[in-house]
Amino acid sequence: MSMNGGNVGPMGRRKESATAMLLVMVAMFGLLATAACSKVANLKAIMAYKQANKAYGVQDWKRAAALYEDALQADPNLAQVYFYLGNSYDNLYKPGIKDPTNEALLPKAVQNYELGAEKLSATGKPEDLKLRKLTLQYLVAAYGPDKLNDPVKAEPAVQRMIQLDPTDPTNYFALANIYEQAGVYDEAEKVLNMAKEAKPGDPAVYMQLAGYYNRQGLFDKTIGALQDRAAKEPTNPEAFYTLATYYWDEAYRDTRLKESEKKTYVQSGIDAIDHALQIRADYVEALVYKNLLLRLQANIEKDPAKQQALIKQADQLRDKAQEIRKTKATGVGD
Repeated sequence: MSMNGGNVGPMGRRKESATAMLLVMVAMFGLLATAACSKVANLKAIMAYKQANKAYGVQDWKRAAALYEDALQADPNLAQVYFYLGNSYDNLYKPGIKDPTNEALLPKAVQNYELGAEKLSATGKPEDLKLRKLTLQYLVAAYGPDKLNDPVKAEPAVQRMIQLDPTDPTNYFALANIYEQAGVYDEAEKVLNMAKEAKPGDPAVYMQLAGYYNRQGLFDKTIGALQDRAAKEPTNPEAFYTLATYYWDEAYRDTRLKESEKKTYVQSGIDAIDHALQIRADYVEALVYKNLLLRLQANIEKDPAKQQALIKQADQLRDKAQEIRKTKATGVGD
């Protein structure tokens, strides 16, 4: 047996091999113990999650929140739990109550909505992506005027919703509302037009644009949006009825209008309401508004004979609307 350090005898090699095997066995036992602990933790998490869901189902938000917290403490990777935990805190919140415990609930809700949106996007599962969208919607609502009232923080959440589904116009509506409330009107209009580009066949985008322009006092643009909506729904009488109501409202209420402008608006309203009645002759609301438009036309008319004829026609339409209402109320003719 050599005494120099360069060679190891058979006994030494067996000793080293045994030591290596011991180390491998220790590592394996360690992995097995870790796996066992992980399984126990996961089981505890699932049990707490199931109990929490039962409490959530009966709107016992306090118990649900505590159990969801237990589930996440046992297994922080249960991505879907964050939404339900956040929503439990959200539902526990009572608006208008100035109490530290109550006021701490919304920040907790927001924190879990944020974590939920992040973790749900990482799984790639279709059901988790659907829940992520819902999570972001609730996150935006938590920043709303009746809760945290923080549109600056709501904006990035809505932007993420748009990125998640660029074809959903409701996300653009939410973002436009944030900008409008903040007084950033150019951006609000820009985002509403983006909604129109994203889904040009959806009548709702034109109604949102019309509502925005109407609040800004931009009557011509309001009418333009309503006309675009009617063009998208040529067989929907309500689209033409709505257009007529805006013409009547402008002609009736805007005292700054010239008489020629008022006449034009009234006639345009009558044309739109006639279109609605061509599609549906028993449309009670349209009959009522044509009655109102004719009375407005009579007020502008200078010829007494024509004026009386218009009032007579308006009376007939009013009576017809009342008769249809009575018939529908009694069920006659059904």
